[in-house]
Amino acid sequence: MDHEHRHPDGCARRRFLAQITAAAAASGLGWKGLSAAESNTTSVTPLLPTIALGKHRVSRLVAGWNPIGGYSYLGPHTDRHMKEYFTTERTVEFLLDCERAGITAHQFSPAANTEEVLHRVRERGSKMQFLCLHSARADVKKMVDATQPIAMVHHGGVTDRLFAEGKKAEVHDYVKAVHDAGVLAGVSAHNPDCIKQIADEGWEVDLFMNCFYFLTRKHSSALPTLEIGYPFYADDPVAMTDVMRQVKQPCLGFKILASGRKCSSQQAVKEAFRFAFERIKPTDGVIVGMYPRFFDEIRANAQYTRELAQGAKAS
Repeated sequence: MDHEHRHPDGCARRRFLAQITAAAAASGLGWKGLSAAESNTTSVTPLLPTIALGKHRVSRLVAGWNPIGGYSYLGPHTDRHMKEYFTTERTVEFLLDCERAGITAHQFSPAANTEEVLHRVRERGSKMQFLCLHSARADVKKMVDATQPIAMVHHGGVTDRLFAEGKKAEVHDYVKAVHDAGVLAGVSAHNPDCIKQIADEGWEVDLFMNCFYFLTRKHSSALPTLEIGYPFYADDPVAMTDVMRQVKQPCLGFKILASGRKCSSQQAVKEAFRFAFERIKPTDGVIVGMYPRFFDEIRANAQYTRELAQGAKAS
């Protein structure tokens, strides 16, 4: 999530808007805000730097799903705020606007309106490619038939739990089922050790999704505390990006903004993008959830990707 918090320095914010507008104009990006979603045309800007996922090429910035589903990691009020905003129609327009900004892929999770959203996006002429985050092995073929993704990726929280319980074979069976369904197979994890084990054992995995924060680690303390929710430790991104550089498969880093905790200013957001692209392989990308209710995060994030990932663009 890239929600820019309100800042008392309104002039600084206006300066930023002016700067990014100028940069966007210079690159042919344009600055149309949410009104751009009113057009049925979906390709008005150059593509972002791209990477290969199997036979497919996708932008190094992939639009995430958590804000769409109301998962803010910032508490129940923000969850509800996001979920109420992202109606089916707004979700469709959001994805079309991402495509206009040069973003060519979206990672989604199954929800009640998923099939309708994807159908309506495609009906509008979109060429957006979709990656499904999922964990029910028995439903893989059904989900592939219904949503036609280019990849199915085993859910990170479930991966971490199954590995911790000594049941990693269930994750491997999921990968095999996805390949049997005819699409790319991936595994997501928050725990870097899960990724390392899979790579060391040579699983037939086409891609990884890598959380920058080990949110599922277990904690122990001699002092009783209230539940603190998901902990975001500052050094976690270094540990995960070390692993991302070691594995041969393309990786998609997510939570690069620490679920809004690195969004105190747009400069902080840009620095988080800079860190990510400097630390991951040229064949890797990032998944970022966006909430463009108050600020055009789509074009801001696309511009950061265009500026910071361009040097590593694959030919």
